[in-house]
Parts: sequence; structure tokens; C-alpha cells
Amino acid sequence: MNPAPPGNGRTLVAGVGNIFLGDDGFGVETVRALAGHQLPEHVEVVDIGVRGVHLAYQLLDGYDTLILVDATARGGDPGTVYLIEAGTAGGIEPEGAVLDGHHMSPDAVLALLDTLCAGTGATPPRRTLVVGCEPASVEEGIGLSPEVAAAVPEAVRCVLDLVRQSTHEAPAHSAAARPAGT
Repeated sequence: MNPAPPGNGRTLVAGVGNIFLGDDGFGVETVRALAGHQLPEHVEVVDIGVRGVHLAYQLLDGYDTLILVDATARGGDPGTVYLIEAGTAGGIEPEGAVLDGHHMSPDAVLALLDTLCAGTGATPPRRTLVVGCEPASVEEGIGLSPEVAAAVPEAVRCVLDLVRQSTHEAPAHSAAARPAGT
């Protein structure tokens, strides 16, 4: 199978996180909520959970844009939704591929993807965005805290805004690490 060329307009929205660690399940819960919405046909939504290696390999199929949805501790109030663009000041930066399939953070997935692309000749997504939410607790337990559960609809709106925009223009409210509601 030949990967799709860059600039193809395809978007992958990936919910990541561990539903057994409280608010770490934010990404998974958000993509579940997205399932009830009509999305453009060039958009694929997947529940990756803790399978970061699977995500890296899926990206080899060729996507222009990757939107990761994840719990993202950045020091704000619990439930704060962030829009972060990888590769910008304050964004996420790949630090090195750590091959632990159950503990791969977004930066580790991006580092693994860079390694895989270098080895296969594939092209990574042109743009990577993270819709993140400040967790209240990532302790063992199932279910989101009230603050993070209340943030899921805002995150869904943020993702819908992103995927409905042209793949050739930046989101109007895009910033390196600004709360999405501002």
C-alpha cells in the first residue's frame, strides 16, 4: 500500500489516554462524544487509548493533519481546554522514541513517527494539533472528574471547528498553548 501524499487534506482525530486513570481518559471520552456528530468525509476519528505504537503506524497511511485529544497538564485550572500546535513555542516537541506501547505520550508518538517515516520514506502529517484538557486527577479509577467531564463538550466544539476549516488555513484561535476558549 502506498501512503497518501502530503497535502491530501486527510485528517486523523485520535483520542488517547487511559480510561483506568481518571481524567487521563479525557481523549477517549471526547472522541466517543464526537461519534454523534456529522464530520467531513476526509476526517477519520479513532479511539487510540494507550496504543501509541498503533497510532504511529496508522499515521504512515498518510494524513495531512493530526489532531490528538488528550489530558494535558500545563498548570491551569482543572477542566481548562487547550489548543496546542506541535512545533511552536510552548507546543509539544518530539524528544525521542520510547517503545513502551502502554506509556507513550504524544511527544513519544511523534518521535516514533519521525523514525518510522525516515525508515519508510513516508511523510508525517504536515500539521499536528493537540486539543488537551487540564486534568484534576490521574489516579487509578474509572471516570472523569466533574471539571474534566464538563470540558468534553467544549473540546468537541474545538475539534469540530478545526476539522471544518480549510486544511490550507490556520485556525483563527490557534496559539502555541492558549486555552481553547479564548
